[in-house]
Amino acid sequence: QKWRAEQTLLLQKKDENEAKALEELRAQAKKDLQDWYTRQEELLNQAKVSNRQAEKALVEERDDEIPGRDWERVGRLCDFNPKNAKNTKDTSRMRSILLQLKQTPLVRD
Repeated sequence: QKWRAEQTLLLQKKDENEAKALEELRAQAKKDLQDWYTRQEELLNQAKVSNRQAEKALVEERDDEIPGRDWERVGRLCDFNPKNAKNTKDTSRMRSILLQLKQTPLVRD
C-alpha cells in the first residue's frame, strides 16, 4: 500500500512537471512565432522600399531623353554578354554592330 501511494504521488508530480514544461514550451513557441512574424514583416517592408526605389531609378533612366545619347541607352538595354543560353538565336553580328555604333556613333549631316 505504501509503495502504491508513493508511486501515485510520484506520477502526479511528474504529470504536473510535464504540464508546466508543456505550457512553458507553448509560451516560448508563441513568442518565437510572433518574433518571426514581426521580423518577416520588417523584411517585407524593406524589400518593398528598395523595390520602389529601384523601379523609380529604372523609370527615370528609361525615360531619360538626352539628344545624342541614343546609343548609350541602347547599349544599357542590350545584353552584350556572349555567354547566353544555348537555345537562343545567334545574335553575335547584331551585338558587334551595336558595339561598333556605340564606340563610333553615326554622324548625321
